[in-house]
Amino acid sequence: MGTLSIPAADVHRLLDDSTRPAVGSYQRAFADIAVTHRGRPATDVVPLLRAAADSALLGFTGADLAEQADAISRGTRYELRVRVTGR
Repeated sequence: MGTLSIPAADVHRLLDDSTRPAVGSYQRAFADIAVTHRGRPATDVVPLLRAAADSALLGFTGADLAEQADAISRGTRYELRVRVTGR
């Protein structure tokens, strides 16, 4: 399980926001990658997650992304704790 701290103003980068439909979120990218790459080696998944995290300006570590990629590869749930900070 990973942990991420994110300012309240940037939550839309992580989670889908119905008020900003044109803005892609990491949540959406993760879900898409999970569907298309389930069962593939985690090493194939990490670069895709890195690109999605970088695009969303989220500061996941390499270890975070490897953990997420492993969950996608194995087809298991991944839990992320999100701490929303002030503005």
